[in-house]
Amino acid sequence: MKRYTTLSLFFVLISFYTMAQKVNSSWNNNMVIAHRGAWKQNNLPENSIAALKQAIKLKCYGAEFDIHMTLDSVIVINHDHDFMGMPIATTAYQTLLTKKLANGESIPTLENYLKTGMKQKRTKLILEIKPQKLNQEIDLKLTRKVVAMVKDLKAEAWVEFISFGYDICREIIVQMPKASVAYLGGEVAPEKLKTDGLTGFDYHFSVLKKNDWITSAKKIGLSTNVWTVNSAEDMQWFVDKQIDFITTNEPELLFKLLKAK
Repeated sequence: MKRYTTLSLFFVLISFYTMAQKVNSSWNNNMVIAHRGAWKQNNLPENSIAALKQAIKLKCYGAEFDIHMTLDSVIVINHDHDFMGMPIATTAYQTLLTKKLANGESIPTLENYLKTGMKQKRTKLILEIKPQKLNQEIDLKLTRKVVAMVKDLKAEAWVEFISFGYDICREIIVQMPKASVAYLGGEVAPEKLKTDGLTGFDYHFSVLKKNDWITSAKKIGLSTNVWTVNSAEDMQWFVDKQIDFITTNEPELLFKLLKAK
C-alpha cells in the first residue's frame, strides 16, 4: 500500500510538471512584437483594441502599447500625451470619451486592454509606461497603479514592462520583483541594467548598430529587443545578430522574412 501511494504521488507530480511546462511554452515562439499593435496593413488605429486583436491573430510574440493617466486617474492606452488635441494628464476620462478613434472605438482603458489580451495565452502584452512630463511623483504613482492593476487582474503572466523612465523601471521591480522589465532609453550599458535588476533592454536600432551590446547582454542573461525596425534590410541585420525580439510597424513583413529563412 505504501509503495502504491508513493508511485501515485510520483505520477501526480509528473502530471503537474507537464501541465506547468505546457503553460510556460504556450506563448508564441518568435521574435515579432507589433508596435502599437498590428495596425498598419489593415489601416487600424494605433493602440486600439482592434490592433491588439490583429497582433494576436497574426500570432505575434507580443503587442506593444503605451499608457497614460487622466486627470481623474484613469489609465488609458494612447501613444502621445495628447488624445485628439486633449492633453490626457489634464483631461477627465469622460471628456476623452467625447471623441472616437477612426474605427469607432473609444480610447481604450488599461483594464479593458488587459482583459482583452487575457482571453488568449499566445501573445504577450508589452506594456510601456510613459513618463508623464509632470514630475517624478506622478510617474511613480502611475507605475504603482499600473502594477496594482496587473496584480489585481492576475495578468502577470501576460505582461512585460518597458519604459523610457529609468526610475519607472526600478519602481516596477520594487513593486513586482519577478516582472520582466526592459529599458528603452538607449544610454545605459547592459552591465548596469543587470546590476539594477532589469531583465533586458529595448533600444533604438541606431543605438544597437553602434556597439556590440546585443552580444554582451546575451552573455549576462539579459533579453534583447530593438525598436522600431520597419525595413527588410534592417530586420535582416538584427536577425543575423540573433537578437531576441524586433519591434516593428510591419509585423507581416518580418514574418515573411523569417519564413523565407
